[in-house]
Amino acid sequence: MDKLTFYTNPRSRGRIARWMLEEIGQPYETVVLDYGAPMRSPAYLELNPMGKVPTVTHGPRVITETAAICAYLADAFPEAGLLPANRASYYRWLFFAAGPFEAAVFDRALGLQIPPERTVMVGYGDFDRTIATLEQAVSASPFIAGESFSAADVQVGLQIGWGLEFGTIPDRPAFRAYWNRLKDRPALLRANALDDALARGSADV
Repeated sequence: MDKLTFYTNPRSRGRIARWMLEEIGQPYETVVLDYGAPMRSPAYLELNPMGKVPTVTHGPRVITETAAICAYLADAFPEAGLLPANRASYYRWLFFAAGPFEAAVFDRALGLQIPPERTVMVGYGDFDRTIATLEQAVSASPFIAGESFSAADVQVGLQIGWGLEFGTIPDRPAFRAYWNRLKDRPALLRANALDDALARGSADV
């Protein structure tokens, strides 16, 4: 079997990829990179020219971007059961979360205001419409792509969880109910324990 290697920092979007790796249940090696010089080393830039984390390698294959990592691992390890029957909703919301939703949330958090006459120029249009669209999506079924948990819920779910924790999205009942269906998954609890230990500088991880 090709080796899985996970390049991350516990204070990063790498937590999304970590959760996905724990969901597939395959062994993997973790390489922790500090911000700054370690992420700009020539060796790492060969893998990820952006000089950011996370990155996952699977044998000779290199995958960056959290949504791509989730989609790739679900495809590479179908026995994990993270590919739903409704692929249309699966891909739609996986990439909605990584694109319009994340951009809208971070623009708002950074105080960036899109003039009303320019909203057509940005992928998410405006913050309120983006939030309302995702609220409708998580209200339609137990999971984002239907009745079963999928890799898309990893991407969507953790972003909603962070949004509720840090107050970057409105604390609406639909978001809270959706996050409550995800937050105690064993794979997420394992992932959080690993990254929390790393963040504390634990020597036993």
